Amino acid sequence: MANTRRSSRQLPTKSLETAVTRGGTIDSEPEVRTYARNKRNRAGRFSDADNLPEQLSRKLNQKPAILPDIEEFEYKTKANKVPRQKQTIQTHMSREKEVLSPVSAVDPPANWKEVLEGIRKMRSSEDAPVDSMGCEKAGSFLPPKERRFGVLVSSLLSSQTKEKLTRVRPQVAGAIQRLSQVGLLVPDAIVKVNEVTLSNIIYPVGFYSRKAQYLKKVAEICLEKYEGDIPDSLEGLLSLPGIGPKMAHLVMHVGWNDVQGICVDTHVHRICNRLGWVSKPGSNRKTSTPEETRVSLQTWLPKDEWVAINPLLVGFGRTICTALRPHCEDCRVSNRCPSALRETAVFTSKTKESSPRKGS
Repeated sequence: MANTRRSSRQLPTKSLETAVTRGGTIDSEPEVRTYARNKRNRAGRFSDADNLPEQLSRKLNQKPAILPDIEEFEYKTKANKVPRQKQTIQTHMSREKEVLSPVSAVDPPANWKEVLEGIRKMRSSEDAPVDSMGCEKAGSFLPPKERRFGVLVSSLLSSQTKEKLTRVRPQVAGAIQRLSQVGLLVPDAIVKVNEVTLSNIIYPVGFYSRKAQYLKKVAEICLEKYEGDIPDSLEGLLSLPGIGPKMAHLVMHVGWNDVQGICVDTHVHRICNRLGWVSKPGSNRKTSTPEETRVSLQTWLPKDEWVAINPLLVGFGRTICTALRPHCEDCRVSNRCPSALRETAVFTSKTKESSPRKGS
């Protein structure tokens, strides 16, 4: 018999006129109803007590659930939605690896030579961090093979490292120096050290824990596929974890002396858009990503300028044409810059509106 809990309650007495008749006579006694409720088990489901042993045996004999691999979990479809934060990270990483196809050549912007020469004169003092702490300086004292790996490591560490702190403390240069001092600037040694030790050595570069994982994987790939050297093609470099188009082009030039494209970072991307040098294909809209800027810039900039344009604009972007509050008053080419002229026009109109009128 099922194990049930019984309860009863007394219904309110009805009037004789509306009382329920049973067998033709009026039942004046209060009607008492009883009901049975199945007992709720621990799992929160109704079950029959008689079947409890059978249910328990079925539960015990069930195979344990196998947790999905983390990569399988991240790439599930709508059934298991990926959190928004993970989607953002995945989208960002896929964009970093995205390489756009070249487009047909276009006419160069007006007065671009005069603008470039003006920037060169402003940068002649070489007072920006890129002039003394570039990736090409990494491992300059090492043999060619080891130096190439040092350039690759320096490029990986410099990605997403805050520049404000770089001025005060050369994080990447310090990390490369510490790795060299303990003999960890070669792939053979990196694969033998654990990630915690590696992350402590490269700290405080941005995302040092993640980059320690990348360094381990890069070292393993270089040993397995390239005999301890680095890939000698753009596709091979892009296949490495943590390396995007910007760094791949830089490593190809510095490591292999092979210029296949312009190294475009956030400074080159920002300044080229401010100068009106780049645009989306078939439109006058600004480019959205550094990779779009690279493709657009390569359609008209002579190839002999592809290498020099990066350190030139990076230093210019860190000293004068900064991301926030650019020093247009100190810029020698502001009279040829559409963005500077636009800002001047807005400032002049606001000044006129705020100035008191005569006779008021």
